[in-house]
Amino acid sequence: MKNNTLLMAAVSVALFGCVATTGEQTAESVLNEPVNTVQPINTNIEQPVFDQETQSTVVQKVTPKKTIAQKTLASGDIEITLEQIMSDPDWMGRSPESWYWGDDSQTIYYQQKREGSPLRDLYRKSLLEKGNGRKVSLAELHVANDKYAVKDKAGRREVYIFEGNVFVKTLATGKVKQLTYTSAVERSPMFLNNGNVAYRVKNKFFEHSLTTNTIRELASLVLSTKPSADKTSSYLTQEQRKLIDYIALQQKNKALRKEQKEQLKAQNKTLTKSEFYLGNGKRIVHASLSPKGDKLIVSIASSKSARAATDIMPNYITDNGDIEAKKVRSRVANNRKYQEEIFLLDLKTGQQFPLNYETLPGFNEDVLASVKKENYQRDGKEYQSEKSPRNIHVMRTSGAIKWHENGDKVAILLEAWDNKDRWLTTVDLLENKLVSQHRLHDDAWINWAFNEFGWLGNKLYYLSEESGYSHLYIKPLKGKAKKLTAGQFEISNVTLSADNKHFIFKANKKHPGIYEIYQVAVDSGKLTALTELGGMNDYALSPDGKKLLIQHSEVTMPPELYIKTIGESSNAQRITHTVSKQFLSMPWVAPSVVAVPSSYQDAPVYSRVYLPKNYDKTTQKNKAVMFSHGAGYLQNAHLGWSGYFREFMFHSMLVQQGYVVIDMDYRASKGYGRDWRTAIYRHMGKPEVEDMRDGVEWLIENANVDRRRIGTYGGSYGGFLTLMAMFKEPDLFESGSALRLVSDWAYYNHGYTSNILNTPEDDAIAYERSSPIYFAEGLEKPLLINAPMVDDNVFFEDTVRLVQRLIELEKQDFETAIYPVEPHGFVQPSSWLNEYRRIYKLFENTL
Repeated sequence: MKNNTLLMAAVSVALFGCVATTGEQTAESVLNEPVNTVQPINTNIEQPVFDQETQSTVVQKVTPKKTIAQKTLASGDIEITLEQIMSDPDWMGRSPESWYWGDDSQTIYYQQKREGSPLRDLYRKSLLEKGNGRKVSLAELHVANDKYAVKDKAGRREVYIFEGNVFVKTLATGKVKQLTYTSAVERSPMFLNNGNVAYRVKNKFFEHSLTTNTIRELASLVLSTKPSADKTSSYLTQEQRKLIDYIALQQKNKALRKEQKEQLKAQNKTLTKSEFYLGNGKRIVHASLSPKGDKLIVSIASSKSARAATDIMPNYITDNGDIEAKKVRSRVANNRKYQEEIFLLDLKTGQQFPLNYETLPGFNEDVLASVKKENYQRDGKEYQSEKSPRNIHVMRTSGAIKWHENGDKVAILLEAWDNKDRWLTTVDLLENKLVSQHRLHDDAWINWAFNEFGWLGNKLYYLSEESGYSHLYIKPLKGKAKKLTAGQFEISNVTLSADNKHFIFKANKKHPGIYEIYQVAVDSGKLTALTELGGMNDYALSPDGKKLLIQHSEVTMPPELYIKTIGESSNAQRITHTVSKQFLSMPWVAPSVVAVPSSYQDAPVYSRVYLPKNYDKTTQKNKAVMFSHGAGYLQNAHLGWSGYFREFMFHSMLVQQGYVVIDMDYRASKGYGRDWRTAIYRHMGKPEVEDMRDGVEWLIENANVDRRRIGTYGGSYGGFLTLMAMFKEPDLFESGSALRLVSDWAYYNHGYTSNILNTPEDDAIAYERSSPIYFAEGLEKPLLINAPMVDDNVFFEDTVRLVQRLIELEKQDFETAIYPVEPHGFVQPSSWLNEYRRIYKLFENTL
């Protein structure tokens, strides 16, 4: 293939890079941009700011706290420097955060970081006014800070928590009533069907009458066994009672007092009967109260299980000069398997009923039989598979227990400890047992995303990847499920309209890297696009159900807020302007999103490609850098603003200096369906490095790149991939930098790692072939290791063990840089600058 293949490859996916100006480009306007657009962003956009003193909107330029001198290149572009792009990002502007609707559907709220400060302020903006709105005073926060409010059944009032206390707002008048004034922390507020408010304080649930202002304890969850007069006594205790009259008398009097107290509680209506004893050594994982206030679903686990910290992380830079040993999470190799017990508590009768798992299909299957057999065979043993109850618990996701609004039905989402099954269940409240409504099984692992569900009248709706992509299903409780959406795209963030006629959601239907907002009709399944903004979009539906509040971003444009009226053909209107003019004036390079052909599957590997000017006309072949994103399951080759914004700016700087840069959504990345996600099951690092090789070959064929002048870098999972590529495919890159790296997956956490590799106890083979430390002897090219020391995500231990391994292997061509005060995600600008100076120096010296 020749250089013009680049154009053909990009056209084949109908998408090119585009430099954002107003942030309102559609997909059609993106198509018309040249493939290697490199130009400054329009700087004529004014940034309205509401001035508190004059109570008016003025145009203001946001300047960074630290001014960095800028140079202009011969081309007329501003020179992009590491000093600028790794400085405090406030200079870029401060995008709206934690945005939500006001009660009147004509007002929006959002938080904004203060310049030069870690603090955030809440802003209120009317849709009828210009500018970015005004800051909400601290004295008003209890009225405005109701993002997570819960409405009553009639939609006339809402209840919410502010600073640990309970507030009720009447929506028609805006009047707010504070229900509690305590130093205790109230949480989980809700309206009961009788109009009263319920909330939780530690392990107690209370009902608060809005008419009489009385408070009644509904349930007290006690983590001990129920006191009994007939405790099993030791031999010596029994002898004491027989031989010593005084002891016998004290025991008799104690029993009489206890009996009187029980009679008083039974016969006097003013006393609560709400204690539920759940056993010693237990912890409450989930507790959900019925809207009727008459039942409670509770799940408990051993207090010693799963989440206990088993390691320490030393912090050497402390305010008092001492070394601080901080307890951190356990490693997957040490994590103990556990399950939860689920109980249905009847708050009227005081009865508690265990909800057993025996009714779940596959509850006792040996789903790891083939894995264990392979591992046993390697050790010269024979594995005998037997059916046995699996460890099962309520899924670790928000809203895993959902009551019907009438309070007469409840749905619970459960998962297996081995990560192979998810069950959507209901509870038979007459027979007190679980009823399986849907079982999702995956031979690899169940996704931790796409687990939304809820009630649609007397039916359930839920998301499932069973078709290979996350789609929406509706299921009657005693009937078959109906698939409401279909196609090779993923949907998420589902909202049911108030009239139960439509679902609204986010999906990448038009292209894997473009996320628009859609609605689908419940009855007909008709799918309608509500936005045509391109890029990346998230939304919130207005309280009146007529408008969308949208967070929209593009490749070179950080997030801003937009408003779109549902049903109107007009474009969404931008309502905030928070990006600084200085950022807009920079000559950022808009990457093309290219479908790189794969040697291993039919689907291409979507990648961001950054190209310098005249890349195909240089007499000398180009140098190139490949960036690998972190998290594994994350999408970065999309058309929105990236969380890796410093890396985006660094790539623009490299391009300005003649580098080609590629950023691949290798297999395991998000956005491309179940098969793409699970391609790494039991062998992390193999499919991804295969994709990286395809990326290298594409650069050589299409971007005039010299095979011997390509480097790579990445952090976290990207650091892991840098190691796997450098150790296992030493001919692939001339140099690499691994940041906050994983060198041995047995040392990472359980929740992430056991999904992909099972556990070391069951599947040592998967860990050994997926961990770079086992392949360190393959290092032949220069390697830079950058490691934060107070990283409670990927422990500094991963770097220490790898460095010792490299020393023992007598490897010389590696360097290690440590960052004593940094966590997994760097915070200090000085650390960012030092890190990227080292990375840049590595590439300059080796490429």
